[in-house]
Amino acid sequence: MSNYEYLLSDINSINGVGSKTSKLFKKKNINTVFDLIWSLPQSFIDRTNTIKIKDLQIGKVQTIRVHVIKYSFPRIRNLPKKVLCEDDTGKLDCVFFNSYDGYIKKILPINSEITISGKISYYKNRYQITNPTNLSSDENSIKKISPVYSLTDGLTLKSYNNIIDKVLQNIPDLDEWLSRRILKKFNFITWKKAILELHNPKNVNKKGVFLNRLIFDEIFSNFLINSNIRQKIKKTKKLNKVFDNKPLNIIKEKINFKLTNDQLKSIEQINLDLRSNKKMFRLLQGDVGSGKTIVALITSLNVISSNFQVCLMAPTEILAKQHYNLTKKLFPKDIEVELLTGKTDYSSRKKIIKNLETNKIKMIIGTHSLFQEKIKYNSLGLVIIDEQHKFGVKQRKKLSDKGGKNCDVLVMSATPIPRTMIMTIFGDMDTSIIKSKPKNRKEIKTYSKVDSKIDEVVLFIKKQVEKKNQAFWVCPLIEESKKVDHQSSIKRYENLKRIFKDRVGLLHGSLNKEEKDKILLDFLHQKIDVLVSTTVIEVGIDFPNANVIIIENANKFGLSQLHQLRGRVGRGVKDSFCILMFKDNLSENAKKRIKILKSSNDGFKISEEDMKLRGYGDLLGFKQSGLKTFRLADPILNEDLFILAENEIKNIENENQDISKYSELMKLYDRADILNDLV
Repeated sequence: MSNYEYLLSDINSINGVGSKTSKLFKKKNINTVFDLIWSLPQSFIDRTNTIKIKDLQIGKVQTIRVHVIKYSFPRIRNLPKKVLCEDDTGKLDCVFFNSYDGYIKKILPINSEITISGKISYYKNRYQITNPTNLSSDENSIKKISPVYSLTDGLTLKSYNNIIDKVLQNIPDLDEWLSRRILKKFNFITWKKAILELHNPKNVNKKGVFLNRLIFDEIFSNFLINSNIRQKIKKTKKLNKVFDNKPLNIIKEKINFKLTNDQLKSIEQINLDLRSNKKMFRLLQGDVGSGKTIVALITSLNVISSNFQVCLMAPTEILAKQHYNLTKKLFPKDIEVELLTGKTDYSSRKKIIKNLETNKIKMIIGTHSLFQEKIKYNSLGLVIIDEQHKFGVKQRKKLSDKGGKNCDVLVMSATPIPRTMIMTIFGDMDTSIIKSKPKNRKEIKTYSKVDSKIDEVVLFIKKQVEKKNQAFWVCPLIEESKKVDHQSSIKRYENLKRIFKDRVGLLHGSLNKEEKDKILLDFLHQKIDVLVSTTVIEVGIDFPNANVIIIENANKFGLSQLHQLRGRVGRGVKDSFCILMFKDNLSENAKKRIKILKSSNDGFKISEEDMKLRGYGDLLGFKQSGLKTFRLADPILNEDLFILAENEIKNIENENQDISKYSELMKLYDRADILNDLV
C-alpha cells in the first residue's frame, strides 16, 4: 500500500477500529485515515498537576494520588457502586454505573496507591469522580497533557486518543509539493511535521505557522483543480468570432441610459474572449440592478453577427419571458428570437426545435429544457446561464462541453461576493465584475421601524398605492408558529386584505410553479398592489412599478439576503424605499446588520461585512448548495493565504507547469472524483 493509499484508506483499516467504532466515526463524517488526521484537537486537558483532595475544585478535570480504602457494592441492580479513596487531607468516592465488580477490583485494588484524573463533582458532603477511565498505579502514564477531540455518543476520549495516537505514529513522509519560495514562508515546515505538531499538546498556544501550512495546502489544492479545468477548457481550439462595433451601437441607440465604465470594460473583456481561438468560460458578476442583462444581449448580438446561434437559460419561466421581451425590444426585427419553456405548446415546440436545427432561429431563450437531448443546435456559439451561482465545477464543465468546441460560455450572477469567495467558487472561470450601476438607477432609501409602529408603515403603503405604486411585504414564515415569534405571511396577508381588499396577493414556497407564476404576473401587470411573500421572490425579475419593500423580522435575515431582497425594488425611475421591521431588544449583531444596510447600497461591501459577521459557509446558503466548503481555511480570516495561493497558481500557469504532478495532493483533499470527471 502506497503512502497516499494508506491515508485515503477506510477508517476501519486502523488496528483497533471495528465495525461499531467505524460507524461512530462515520457519523462524524470521518471516513478515512486522512479525515481522522484532519480532525484537529479542539483543546487540551492538563493532567500534570497533582492536587490534594482538600484543594479540589468542583466541575474541573483534576489529578489526585489516592489510597484505595473500601468497596461499597449494593446488591440491588442499577444502584451505583462506590470505591472509597483517601489521601492525607480527605476522602473521595470513585462512582461506577453499569460496571462489573471484577473490573472495578482489577483497576482499583484495595490498599493500592493510584493516580486518578477526572471531572470532580460533590455529593452528600464528599468529592467524587464518576466512571473514571484515566487511572493507573504508574502516575507518569496519567500525568500528561491530553488533546481533546470532538466526540459523538459512544466514543470516549480515551479510546479516541488511543486510535489517533496509533495513526500519528504511522503518518508517512510525503514528497514535498510546495515550491521553495512558498515553503520559505512557512519556515520550511513539512506537511507531516505540521500535522504532528498540531496534534501535540505542547503546542496548545503555538498553532500559527503549523496551521497556516495546512490551510495553505487546502486552498492551494482547491485552486489547482480550478486551474486544471481552466487549462483543459482553453486547450479546446475554436473558431474565433468575427464582428465589428455595429451590435453595440444598435443596443446603445435603443436604451435610455448611458452604459457604465464597468459595463463597457466587461463587454471589452468578453469580446476579446469571443474573438480568440480559445474557448470562453467567463463569469459576469454584478450587483442587483447593475445592468448585466444589457451586457449579455450586446454579447449575444456580436455572436449572432458572426453567424452563430445563442442560447440564454434562466432559472424560471417568468425571468425567461422577461429576457425574451427585452431581447425582442432591443434586437433588429430580422433576427429571429424564440422563447422555449415548459408552457410552450407541443406544435410550437416542434416548430422551434426544427428551426433551431436549420439555423432559422438565431437566439433561443428559456429554462433548463434548452439542454434536453432532443434539442439540436445548428451552430451554437454562445451559452448564457443566468442566476446559476449554485452550479458546482462538475456541472459547469459539463455545460461547457454541451455546446461543442465552438461554443463559448457566459455565466451571470447577481450575488455579490468577496474576491476570496469568487476565487473559491468560480475559480475555474475568468471573471468580469460590474460594480457601478447605471445613472438612471436611484439609491434605495432604507429605514428601520420597531414592529409596534406597524400602523405607520401601513399608512405609508396606502399613500404609495394611491400614487399607483406597488409594494412587496416579506415575512419569514408561511404559517403562524408558537415556538418562533415570527410574523407569518398568511396572517399578514389576511390582515392586509382587510385594508387593501382584493388588491393583495400571497406568494410562498408551498405553492406550485403555475400558482407562483400567476401571482407574479398579476403583480407585474398591476392587477394587485401589495404582494405578501416569503423569501421566494425571484432574483433578477424586474417589477418597475414596485418601489417599496417591507421586511418583517429583518434581524432574522443575513445581510446579503436583506440586500438581495431590497434589490426587488428600485428597478424603475421612481424613488424607492426599503423598510426593515424588527422587535425590541435586538442583539448586537442584528443592530450591526441593520446599521450596515441603512448606510450602504454596495452589495460587494455588504457581502464582505456579512462574511465577517456570519462566516463564509452561511453566506446566501452556500453551505446548502452542495459547493465544496473548507475544513480549515476561511476566506475572510485567511485572505492573505488565498492571495498567496492565487499568485502561486499564476506562476505555475505562466511557467506552463504540468499540473498532473500535483495529482496526489488533489486526491488527498477529496478531489479525485472531480479529477476523474475532467480526464
